[in-house]
Amino acid sequence: MAKIMFIRHAEKPTAKDAGITPKGVADKEDLIVLGWQRAGALARFFAPNVAADIAPGIATPASLFAAAANKKEGSMRPQHTILPLSKLLGIKTNASFGKGDEAQLIPAVTAAAQTGVVLVAWQHTDIPAFVQAIAGKGVCPAKWPGHRFDMVWVLDSTSNGGWVFSQVPQLLLDKDSADPITK
Repeated sequence: MAKIMFIRHAEKPTAKDAGITPKGVADKEDLIVLGWQRAGALARFFAPNVAADIAPGIATPASLFAAAANKKEGSMRPQHTILPLSKLLGIKTNASFGKGDEAQLIPAVTAAAQTGVVLVAWQHTDIPAFVQAIAGKGVCPAKWPGHRFDMVWVLDSTSNGGWVFSQVPQLLLDKDSADPITK
């Protein structure tokens, strides 16, 4: 059975928290310190030291996809959110798709899911459309709230060729919520 998991990139700059690159340089298009903490915690969330410790509904990915930074949106947040996981697993992140490449991303993700578990890190505004393009309209909430960085959306294939949608809370950082996204 195929599994595709979607996460929103980790925490981004706010009026009081600046983004910072992995080398410690200020960058308004990168993660804030809290986002880097989430990125590090996500590595062991998806690839725990003991396989039995993985959260129900989650699996260690065999393929990683993250939004490419482009001229219009230079954000490295999706790629940097899964950078620690990529390094831990020794898997290169496919960042060859960005905003506007959705028509090519979906077939690439579904094809990769035929050979192993897939994790996609993207901007929250696009994730519902991706899930619906794969699993059908109305299968997931129509919007991913801007304040939520703490949820994994999961698609599991069924024996009849369909998909089942579920949500798994990360519960990695202090203010993470177990409440599913409902809007």
